[in-house]
Amino acid sequence: MATGVLIVQSQPSSHEHLADYEDWYDKKHIPEMLAIDGFVSARRMQSLDGESFIVIYEIDVDVETAKANLATVQGSGTMSKPVGVCLDPPPTVQYFTEVGSIAR
Repeated sequence: MATGVLIVQSQPSSHEHLADYEDWYDKKHIPEMLAIDGFVSARRMQSLDGESFIVIYEIDVDVETAKANLATVQGSGTMSKPVGVCLDPPPTVQYFTEVGSIAR
């Protein structure tokens, strides 16, 4: 069961780099993220205007632990570099912890 999420909002560096952006996210970055302890699923979504994307990573451990695990991997230099991602402005990154759950 998820205890929290990491939400990353980003956009391609240009329309010409959209295919590279999509390929990097789907084939490299998301598999790298899901190999990190605590990150168990990912959903990518596109805004209705087509200009930006979010990825929602579900976390099944304490969120601070998952955050530390990600920082360790990022610090090791083993993760791929972003491809086709706009870095100015940089992607926004936010962690959330669950405070309640309601199911229909």
